[in-house]
Amino acid sequence: MAVPKRKVSKARHRKRHAHWKAGVVHTVRCKQCSRQHQPHAACPYCGYYKGREVTTPWVKTDD
Repeated sequence: MAVPKRKVSKARHRKRHAHWKAGVVHTVRCKQCSRQHQPHAACPYCGYYKGREVTTPWVKTDD
């Protein structure tokens, strides 16, 4: 098993990890209520997925 000969400095470690960042959250428009939500998931506003109600809405709305 390989063992490092020297300690990796903070600068070298941080340079290597500088590009580890969160990407943009992708969203799609709900066909039922026309609000944005994550793809392949039930809409938290109306509870519909693929045209049928699968859950009760759990997000409070001020409509």
